[in-house]
Amino acid sequence: MRRACSGYASSTFQERKRPLETSIRKIIHVDMDAFYASVEQRDDPTLRGRPVVVGGQPNSRGVVAACSYEARHFGVHSAMPCSQAYRLCPHAAFVPPRFSVYQEVSRSIRQIFYDYTEHVEPLALDEAYLDVTELPQGFRYASSVARTIRERIRAELGLVASAGVGPNKFIAKLASDFDKPDGLTVVQPHELLAFISDLPVKNLWGVGPATAKRLDAMNLKTIGEVAATPLVELEQKLGGFGRFIRELATGRDPRPVRSSRPAKSRGAETTFSDNISDKEELHQILRKLAIRVSGALARTERPARTLTLKVRYPDFETVSRSMTLERPTWDAEEIHDVACTLLERTDALERSVRLVGINGSNLYGSQKAAQLELPLKPRPKSESP
Repeated sequence: MRRACSGYASSTFQERKRPLETSIRKIIHVDMDAFYASVEQRDDPTLRGRPVVVGGQPNSRGVVAACSYEARHFGVHSAMPCSQAYRLCPHAAFVPPRFSVYQEVSRSIRQIFYDYTEHVEPLALDEAYLDVTELPQGFRYASSVARTIRERIRAELGLVASAGVGPNKFIAKLASDFDKPDGLTVVQPHELLAFISDLPVKNLWGVGPATAKRLDAMNLKTIGEVAATPLVELEQKLGGFGRFIRELATGRDPRPVRSSRPAKSRGAETTFSDNISDKEELHQILRKLAIRVSGALARTERPARTLTLKVRYPDFETVSRSMTLERPTWDAEEIHDVACTLLERTDALERSVRLVGINGSNLYGSQKAAQLELPLKPRPKSESP
């Protein structure tokens, strides 16, 4: 949606009879379009206009770290095995990632942000929130700031960004994804409910596949249906998280733009008095650990993209197995499912174990998160914790 904006924007969304009561902030979410692949296409003219896959080689066991929009047209997406990407798009160019280059470009992008506000919250190398409630000198509208930032990124760095503007972080992020690539979407406060109500529940921040299934079981398929559901019913099914997503579903998101936050992880582990090799028992223990990790991540309001299972054998040999997800999560069921999958990649059932643990890292919102991108090849069988 590329359109002239006055104030927040000229409305194109159907207005509700009663505007949503909300504190008016002006939040911009800037998201680089196909960042890694776009940098590769910028630096190598022979790749422009071609499907590009950043990651491992077609005959490797690596995965896709990123891909161009030309490759996405063929069904290629991040976290997909490179061998599968090759089958879908054999004429794609497969290039290894250059993380040091991406980090340097990201620093240049961030410097452009700081020219307009000190309130910048990087989420990864390729996206960030900006709070421009106090507009920089010379600007009357947040939409003008967003447009200027996008123009500078294109002119100075040769890259394309999409941006969303809204009264809070949740709306701004949805808006930045509304008209990709190369889009600018602005949602005014009085347009807010109309903008989000018909979107699927998976668009609620923090809702992963497992929570989406539980909402589907409640016959809740859209954000508007979640908003119309009594809070007590959501809390019965989802606990405290039910209150959080209902607030989002009604367009309320009090989370501030945090200009600096240290990278962190959250984990839980347990040591057994007697070694365990029973699969069912281990799965039950992992479920309890997953619930603990889920709660810790939810309290920080930062879901994890990378989940790591730690296993210690009776001889004190310790190994870890990790999986980086396409979407960050704090969903206990999803964490449990991943941990059980990782358990199968160890010798736990043959050797028995004296300790297991689950750790969530690569937290969404961490400045280091993007440096821990999708693994290009499986981790070694044995690895120190």
